[in-house]
Amino acid sequence: MKAAVIEAPGKVTVTTVPDPTPGPREVVVDVAACGLCGTDLHILQGEFAPTLPVVPGHEFAGEVVGLGSEVTELAIGDRVAVDPSLYCNECRYCRLGRNNLCDRWQAIGVTVAGGAAEYAVAPVANCVRLPDHVDVQDAALIEPLSCAVRGYDVLNSRLGSHVLIYGSGTMGLMMLELAKRTGAASVDVVDVNPERLATAEKLGCSQAALSAEELGRPAGWDVVVDATGNAAAIQDGLERVAKAGTFLQFGVSDYATTAAISPYRIYNQEITITGSMAVLHSYERAAELFATGVLDPQVFISHRLPLTEYPQALEQFAAGQGRKIVVLP
Repeated sequence: MKAAVIEAPGKVTVTTVPDPTPGPREVVVDVAACGLCGTDLHILQGEFAPTLPVVPGHEFAGEVVGLGSEVTELAIGDRVAVDPSLYCNECRYCRLGRNNLCDRWQAIGVTVAGGAAEYAVAPVANCVRLPDHVDVQDAALIEPLSCAVRGYDVLNSRLGSHVLIYGSGTMGLMMLELAKRTGAASVDVVDVNPERLATAEKLGCSQAALSAEELGRPAGWDVVVDATGNAAAIQDGLERVAKAGTFLQFGVSDYATTAAISPYRIYNQEITITGSMAVLHSYERAAELFATGVLDPQVFISHRLPLTEYPQALEQFAAGQGRKIVVLP
């Protein structure tokens, strides 16, 4: 089969690899669409170097075309979206229900072969059957949506909060859509890319600006979300949190990224700084939300490219062009 392969840091090709074979409790998925994500860039940069070479792609959906010998829950022809998370279910964090912090954490498309290929293998437990009205190519959005749902689980935000989001790429826009549905009094968005800001305005943010300074809220915001991973945005966002407010680090930064904090201010103003990592008990809920139309795929997916253009798609994503880019194997 054809697959994209990140062979070494900075090197990605589309080549032929062996067709996958399912284990007893696994299925083979004929991949309909696979989304690109910032994590793919981190893999390409070598930050998961021990796992290379690897077929990337942790945001995907498709049709079941192969069943392991012990699979009874799904049938050939079922359309599914796939949670890429792979946990040991044995370490302390798994036993505490914090599986996304698993000591042996792995993920389809990160540490094992993923969905940037014609076919992919997944545990049956990771597959969510799609209702008939959901386009399977659009369902690649469910995985990033499940990360956003996890973000709001961490925030536990109250009704009537004023929210500031840094970044209006795919994840920032998803956080915007969820903020509107979790009772925010206002949701402001900051981005240095005017084209992306226009999308945030289209989706109904309260205000959109190139900097938080332009928004005119000197007392700050109850909830500040960084969806960029950018050091300058993070540093600015930390200064915009209101008294008793919360800062959520949601965007994925490079390992070396740092930011300064004022411990006295955190103490004196009872500010919470927290993070949200990947998916935790949120994929199924994201699939259900997606089926209700919480996102408009025509707004969120800006480019649909053939698998053969995966290297170019990564370059386009790295350059900040478009919103969600998906490849169609």
